[in-house]
This record gives sequence, structure tokens and C-alpha cells, in this order.
Amino acid sequence: MVRDNPGILLAISQAVKTAVTECRYQFKDRRWNCPTMKNVQGPNSLFGKLLNTACRETSFIYAITSAAVAHSVARSCSEGSLETCTCDYKYQRPSDEDWEWGGCSDNIAFGHRFSQKFVDADEKGRDLRFMMNIHNNEVGRLTVSSDMRRECKCHGMSGSCTIRTCWMRLPTFRSVGEFLKDRFDGASRVALRNEGVRGNSNRGDRGDRRDRGDRSDNGGTEANFQPYNSNHKPPGPRDLVYFDDSPDFCVRNERAGTLGTVGRECNNTSLGVDGCDLMCCGRDYDGSQVRIKERCSCTFHWCCKVKCQECTSIRTVYRCQ
Repeated sequence: MVRDNPGILLAISQAVKTAVTECRYQFKDRRWNCPTMKNVQGPNSLFGKLLNTACRETSFIYAITSAAVAHSVARSCSEGSLETCTCDYKYQRPSDEDWEWGGCSDNIAFGHRFSQKFVDADEKGRDLRFMMNIHNNEVGRLTVSSDMRRECKCHGMSGSCTIRTCWMRLPTFRSVGEFLKDRFDGASRVALRNEGVRGNSNRGDRGDRRDRGDRSDNGGTEANFQPYNSNHKPPGPRDLVYFDDSPDFCVRNERAGTLGTVGRECNNTSLGVDGCDLMCCGRDYDGSQVRIKERCSCTFHWCCKVKCQECTSIRTVYRCQ
């Protein structure tokens, strides 16, 4: 696939960086803060042994990675970085009176298809873990494709905006991360239905519906799941799913691939997940003073520079013991 799509490797590389950056941002105040492994070989070289567990955190990793590939490839198409795709011109159709379709729409259809073929290629089997991974990958892609937005540019004398040219733009990846983080907090614990994995032979036929984000609930991967707790509702096509308990992120465990929270920075005034009581798992924490250098007293000079002074402040940083 990389050989058949010259330039795609750069988009994939950027997608991995984007996924890791966003994952770390969303979980920066949690006990599990999306750490990546260094100097580790093998299929779990990036996120480590945690991926061996079908837990809630793993579901987020799969979704954010798949979303990043779809997002990066779609953007690369519209930027002209790939030889095998261009802007998405399917929106060149009748418009409203005060605006018309034009410009270069991001090609989420191509990005979605490539992500599905590339990211899902490693998934083998018909068991619950296979269905979980495929489903969470699709949740990530649907989050990108469903949240496309219309963006317009005004035309007319003296900016009168007599007519507007509009195109479809990808959502910011920060908004993708925030949506998936919300779905992480409400992820569904599932089991495989008694009748096992249902057939999915028409999966390719639903590609166009998935690109628009309006896939039917019937026949999707979620149809193979039943709630672990019978009192909970079944998961939908945009709900993350998992079936294992999360490891104890409080202590370092090489076997489980957890680093613990010793040395993690915490907020001694917060009662939330970033607070020292929760972050340190009831252990002690200590504070130390650090010197912080920041830009301050910035002024704009015509034309066109911003000059700032450098200010130094002392801040107390608390870390878990």
C-alpha cells in the first residue's frame, strides 16, 4: 500500500506523532498518561505491553491512532502531497443563493478507506479481541468523517461578501481527541454475543455510508457485542468498547507494562484526578521549588516584530513519592 501510494509514508509518520501527542494531552492529568516505550523491539514497541490487555486505555489507543491516519491522509490529499488522490470534488453540486461549492474539500473518503485497509490489516481472527480492535478503529475514523465542517470564503467588492465559496474541512484533531476522550470515560464493557461473530460480508458496500458518518446500526461491528452488565445499553457505532479490567496504574509493573506514578507531578490543591491524593494513590508527596523562565511584557513594534522581556518566577512543584 505504501509502494502504491507515493508520499503516503510521510502522512503515516505524521499521523503517529499526532496520535501520541493528542493522547498525552488528553491524559496528562491521569494516572495513565499515555506513556510510550523507548528502545523496545517488537509489535508493541510504541505503547508497550499495555496493548496485550483489552482494557479501556487500549480502546482509546486504537481509536486515536486510526483517526490520526484517516485525518493525516485526507489532509495530505487536499494539500497535493500524494499522487493517488486529490481534493474531494463530490460536493460540486447545486448550492444556496448566497454561497456556492468550490475550493478544495479535504478528501476524507480516501483517508477513511486507506486507514481502514492499512490500520485494520494486522487484525486477524474472529474472536472478541479482533472485533474490539476493528470496532474501535472504526470509531476513530467515524469521529473524523462525521465531524467534517463547511468552511467559506467571501467574495465581492470591498469584502461585501456578495457570494461565498465553500468547501468541506476536516475537524481539528484536538476536537477529535476531546470527543474520543469523552467516549473513553463512557466506554462500554462488552462480551461476545452467544451466537458469536455475525457475518460482515457486506462491509465494503457500507463504505460510502461510513464516509458520511451515517452507518446503520444494523450489521456493524457493534452488533456482535452484548453489554457485560445486562442493565447497560448496547454500544453504538461511535462508542468505545473493551472487556478487560485496567491494570493498576499506581505501581510499576513490567509484566503489565505500567510505569506507576512515582515521580509524577500533581496538584496539591485539586480534588480531581490531577490532585496529589488521587495521583499518588494515597502515598506521600513532596514539594520542591523550581525556577521558571517565561516571556513577559511583550510589545508589538511596527513593523513587524514582537519584543518580550524574560521574567523569572519561583514555583513549588509537587511530585508523588
